[in-house]
Order: sequence, then C-alpha cells, then structure tokens
Amino acid sequence: MTSPVSENAKNAIRPIQYRDLEAIEQLATEVTDADSNSCSVTFIQQLQQVRRWYGLLKLLSWFPNPSQYAFCVYVSEAFQQIRGMIKISPFNRTRSTWRVEQVLVDTTASVQDNTSAKADTGSALLRYCFETIWEARTWLLEVNIHQKTTLALYRQNGFQPLAQLTYWAIAPQILEELAAHEPDLPNLLPVSNAEAQLLYQLDTASMPPLVRQVFDRHVQDFKTGFMRALVSHIHQWFTHTEVVSGYVFEPQRKAAIGYFQIRLCRDGSSCHKGELTVHPAYTCLYPELLAQMARVVQAMPPQSLQIASADYQPEREEYLEQMGAERIEHTLLMSRSVWHKLREAKPMSLEGLQLSEVLQGLQPARTPIPSRIAWWKSISKKTQAVSSGNGSQPVSTSKSAISKEASPSTESPTIRN
Repeated sequence: MTSPVSENAKNAIRPIQYRDLEAIEQLATEVTDADSNSCSVTFIQQLQQVRRWYGLLKLLSWFPNPSQYAFCVYVSEAFQQIRGMIKISPFNRTRSTWRVEQVLVDTTASVQDNTSAKADTGSALLRYCFETIWEARTWLLEVNIHQKTTLALYRQNGFQPLAQLTYWAIAPQILEELAAHEPDLPNLLPVSNAEAQLLYQLDTASMPPLVRQVFDRHVQDFKTGFMRALVSHIHQWFTHTEVVSGYVFEPQRKAAIGYFQIRLCRDGSSCHKGELTVHPAYTCLYPELLAQMARVVQAMPPQSLQIASADYQPEREEYLEQMGAERIEHTLLMSRSVWHKLREAKPMSLEGLQLSEVLQGLQPARTPIPSRIAWWKSISKKTQAVSSGNGSQPVSTSKSAISKEASPSTESPTIRN
C-alpha cells in the first residue's frame, strides 16, 4: 500500500519491512545524537527487540489481537533510501483516538536528493496516517518542549496544545524515607476486572472535560482480557519487569478515590515507572499512596521512581517539589481532530446597522403572484366601482340573474327579407 509523498513519483510511503530496520535504527541514532531525545533512545531499544521477533509481530498484525498494533510503522522512501518514519498506535480500546509515538526525518540528505521532498517528509507521513487510519477521530502526541523543529512540524499539521506534563524522578534515598512512613490506607484493594467501572469513574473525575473528550476512554479500557494478560506476562518475563497495582475504595460513596500502578525493573537496569490517579477531592492521599509505592519499590534493586504530573494537578506538583523530587523532562501533550473546522462568519454589530439595512431584509425577494382569491376580489371591487359611478342601482348577484345573463337566448332570430 503506497501513497505519493510529492509530485515526484519516486517518493512513496509504505509499511515497514524487515530490510528497513537497520536504516531506521541508524536514523534514530542520528536524531538522538543531535537532539538528545529520550524517546528515540527508547525506540532504539524497541527496534533491537523487534529485530528478533519481527516475523511473529508481522503475523500478529494480520488479524485482530491484543498485539495487532504493537509495531505499526510506516516509512518514507525516496530513491531507494529511507527518508523518514512514523510510529503510531491506538490510544483506547475503541480505536477512536490514536497516538503518534515517534516521527523521525532524515536531515542529512544532500541537496541533489530532492530537498523539497525532504522538507515535506514529516508532514507527508502525518497526512498519510490521517487518511489511512479511518477509525481515528482524534490524534494525540507528546513532544519535548525543547524540540523546536518537531514542535513546529506538529503545529503546522494542526496539532494544538492540550496539557503540559512534567516528569519527576524520586531518588532511592527519598524512597527509603517515604517507606519508613506507615501509609494510612485501610481500604487499599487489588485491581481486577470487577473494578473496571470504579476505575473508569475515577479516571473521568480526575481530568478536565477537554482532556477527557480527547482520551475517549470507556469501561472496557480498564478491563484486561485473557489474551491481553497472557501477552503482558510474556512481555514482563522477557523484559525482566513486574507490574503492581492497587486502588483505594471509599465505602460511603461506593467509589474509587485513588489508584496507583508501578512497573518494577527486577534486574536494576532501568528506573521504575509509576502511574498515579487521585480524585480531586482527595488530594490528601498523595503522601499515603506515594508511601505505599515506596514500600513496593524497596523489594527491588535500588533505582529511582519516575512519575508524571500535569499542569491541571497543582497539588501533585507541589507535593513532589516539597519532597525533593527532581524535574527531568517537560513535555507538551497535543491533540488534533480529523474533522475540518468550518469558517464562521464575522459577527456584525447591531449598533452600526442603518434602518434601511434592517428593512432591506424584510422586503420581498420577487414580485408576488396573485392567487385566485385575490383575482376574484379585484374584479368585485371594479364592478362595484363602475356601478356606483353610473348612479344605477346595485347589480343583483342572485343566482337567477347570473344564470339569465350567462345562458344563451333560446329564441330564434327574426329574419327580414
């Protein structure tokens, strides 16, 4: 499946093939050296794993399954050379929102290799995904605020800021201090599919309406099927990771008011990553939940814990700053709708309107056509006017008079010689 990138027929966008992995890895390495992009480092590690299991991933992409879009990548090829790539994935279970995970463009191409096509490669890759993924109603991405070129590319293609995210790193020493505190969480329960409705309500209440609309999550997004759980366990076994989660239940309101999930690294090769969701009315749970997360981390090799906060969560950012967490990255969450925006007419001020302009809209657009009733009334008025002008008596409108005038004479005419 190909699509032209520009007017040059030699430029094409197509799904990734095994022979493209080496060129894409080299392209990602060049971008990482130039911009120090942490996302590119993660993508390089993923490419090394994909190289081993490419055949299985290609087979799984042909039919519906939890790993169907595990490695959905399109490349831009010009003159039999890779000029760019884009990696996308569905964000929710209904696939109404898709995520742009990575866009890489070769900036070292020579001038003779079609410079105009090189400049439009990123936009062409994005437009190709917008047209190909017909299920997507909204697109979502996250970009570092210091990557000005990538940020300009996304703005040029219609992406608008949605929220600002800050990533924090909690040092092992701070985690040890937090673990010494006994968390006051009497209703901390493990997570299962039975609590999907509660977690969905907590997720809905913890974010602004605009973010909630873009994410478009439903109850099924918080459920884990058998196949998805099996794939997750296999992935954890290969990557030496472990996932621990829990939620806080409020018995009076029968609702979940807090949730956490930690992806632990069992061999100490990378940092632990945590997710935290707290109801806006229960921000006092931040110290308790972080203390519980610190206790879980103590069973693993000492590593820092990474956690994110959004600009609409000021209490979380304030608490993380007070405990001494380090800000490691600032990103911008951006979104784009596939629907075209209609141009709105410029509103007119009523104060500047003249009386003639107001009455102009009340005038008939064309000459009115008389109906049968209007025609009969006009004839009656003319007849009355003529009779009153001659001074004669009013004309009788009885049926007998009308019949006499209307019927022809039955007498034969007199013929004179």
